[in-house]
Amino acid sequence: MKPITVTVKLFAAFQEAYGHGELHWQFPPGTPVAEVLARAISEHPELEQWRRLTRFGINLQLALPETLLQPGDEVVLIPPVSGG
Repeated sequence: MKPITVTVKLFAAFQEAYGHGELHWQFPPGTPVAEVLARAISEHPELEQWRRLTRFGINLQLALPETLLQPGDEVVLIPPVSGG
């Protein structure tokens, strides 16, 4: 099966870890969006602290961790936000 490509938008700690705000990653068909976070943490272990707090967006809609990725999806990892 041909892999699918998604665009991953990064903010806050994720953007700091990668040094830029957008990635293009490939995954096997049938991959849940939670795997995007798992990959980010495997590449940057310092992001582990955000695993349980991060939410997901797909194509400008909030998504559950088990939502399956589709070719061309725009995925956003949404870390907790604090204001002041």
